[in-house]
Amino acid sequence: MNCVRLTVTGMVQGVGFRAYVRDQARHLGVTGWVRNRKDGSVEVLVCGPETALAALSERVAKGPAGAQVVGLVREASNEKRVPESFLVRYDET
Repeated sequence: MNCVRLTVTGMVQGVGFRAYVRDQARHLGVTGWVRNRKDGSVEVLVCGPETALAALSERVAKGPAGAQVVGLVREASNEKRVPESFLVRYDET
């Protein structure tokens, strides 16, 4: 299973971004989590088939109505513990 970490910048907090990512991830059948960061960005860990990871990355790059994505960084991640579903995390880093 492939895992990637996405860091999304722009106007991505306070616009329903985490719920949007959760819904898109569940629709695509991937696992992981999404959380806000103290610096105003949103961090996503997502695991699944590469085609689903690419599809989620494209959707995250657009974001929900009301969001303005300015940047998206995608990095490979070697996660040891991956959630069995896709979760919204409320801890900030």
